[in-house]
Amino acid sequence: MEKIWLKSYPPGVPAEVNLGEFSSLKDILNKSCDKFRHRPAFSCMGKTLSYDDLDQLTARFAAYLQSMGLSKGDRVAIMMPNILQYPVALFGVLRAGLIVVNTNPLYTPRELAHQLEDSGAKAIVIVENFAATLQQVIAKTHVKHVITTQIGDLLGFPKSWLVNLIIKYKKKLIPKWSIEGAITLSQALSLGANATYTAPHISQDDLAFLQYTGGTTGVPKGAMLSHGNIVANLQQNAAWIGGHLKEGEEVVITALPLYHIFSLTANCLTFMKYGAHNILITNPKDMAGFVAEMAKYPFSVITGVNTLFNALLNTPGFEKLDFSKIKVALGGGMAVQRAVAERWQQVTKKPLVEAYGLTETSPGVCMNPPDITAYNGTIGLPMPSTIITIRDDDGKILPPGERGEICIAGPQVMKGYWNRPDETAKAMTPDNAFRSGDIGIMNPEGFIKIVDRKKDMILVSGFNVYPNEIEDVVALCPGVMEVCAVAADDEKSGEVVRVVIVKKDPSLTREKVLEHCKQHLTGYKVPKLVEFWKELPKTNVGKVLRREVKNMKAPTV
Repeated sequence: MEKIWLKSYPPGVPAEVNLGEFSSLKDILNKSCDKFRHRPAFSCMGKTLSYDDLDQLTARFAAYLQSMGLSKGDRVAIMMPNILQYPVALFGVLRAGLIVVNTNPLYTPRELAHQLEDSGAKAIVIVENFAATLQQVIAKTHVKHVITTQIGDLLGFPKSWLVNLIIKYKKKLIPKWSIEGAITLSQALSLGANATYTAPHISQDDLAFLQYTGGTTGVPKGAMLSHGNIVANLQQNAAWIGGHLKEGEEVVITALPLYHIFSLTANCLTFMKYGAHNILITNPKDMAGFVAEMAKYPFSVITGVNTLFNALLNTPGFEKLDFSKIKVALGGGMAVQRAVAERWQQVTKKPLVEAYGLTETSPGVCMNPPDITAYNGTIGLPMPSTIITIRDDDGKILPPGERGEICIAGPQVMKGYWNRPDETAKAMTPDNAFRSGDIGIMNPEGFIKIVDRKKDMILVSGFNVYPNEIEDVVALCPGVMEVCAVAADDEKSGEVVRVVIVKKDPSLTREKVLEHCKQHLTGYKVPKLVEFWKELPKTNVGKVLRREVKNMKAPTV
């Protein structure tokens, strides 16, 4: 594929990256633990794990997983928020040669059952807060091994005891559950300390993650991300921003959930290379607590989505923080709004750099130069070793200035969708570029601006929501005859879910629809706007015209 997309890279950024420097993510972890052994690796709620701690704990967990009979290529789900147990579980799974299935802790039983069944996960590491959800569906899955943990388990006595006590008995955040054979992570680590760990051979072709994303069919699919895909993206990130970083000195604020591909790669894995100190924010919705935590650390890197940066800017006390150490403030997952970017720069005196990526691309594709001085309204330039083309509906590559679908080729592009060769084929061009579904324009200098979406996907605070999934759930609500789900603009989250319903039962109310949705959908997928129409606009063959619904105001019923 001809590289027609870029005349030159920013100063110091190579056109290609060294893909052979690391054989796998396990290789990166081993080298970082050796090199930065006494440096802090992760901190959460006042407790810090050093790289040496991480090395020992992950080796124990890997040994335990192997002792259970799990072998290379088996899938292990991880279902927890940003707590110290997450990196222990993550790197333990990877060191054992197993595949991580990141799972949203807020999944409903329906959503969890699909992901566990589809992935064929044989084990799950889960925070007790969500074990009752697992209990409802485990019989429908392949899961044979359940490892539970409580939020405070790695905080050290007496803090661990106190935190767990408050969560369980005072806040009553752990519903009753019972799963036969489940053991705690603490027990697993103890057993692993007496087990033998055998380092598996892992190559770049081996899968590291099944990272689930939605699809036009409404059924979430597992993007197969290999060790090579992720290593390539880490190398691309390092080539882009590495000149601004110092090994063993960076402090990274990690508020986005690590189960999300953006935070997973940009924060956890990329900065592992640099021996950085990741500050895990367990509950970023507690904005006052979040800002108080930031005040404890001289942070140099922060990533987030537009809504997170906007919320910080509107939290009292944020403007008093020390921003002098910031080297990178990176926005992704959804469009960064000009008003937010300009206010961020006004308050922090640092630019908010916008980047672009997708689950299927590990995720980084484009990024603005780190030395950019002001918001420019673009998603930046293609990253090294990445070819971006703008194409029309027939797949023809368009010249700069013309709008078309953004297509991506590079070593970070997934190996395909798990057990869905038909969906994989639809997602790729004949010359093996990934079709993003986003409509963009490239200027003569190579900067890309997103102008629309080809897909009907709804982007809620950086999380993908697919209309078909929403429609499938709403259609099961008693009293619904027809339903169409579309995006609606929202000042806070960028977009929200809007559903338009044709009633079968005249007594159907908005409240009944929302109550039904809350039982079957994660919070961010629950419709914020519910409208009742007499009929939906359709093609002459009866297909609902989503685009017309999206552009129409609610008619009088």
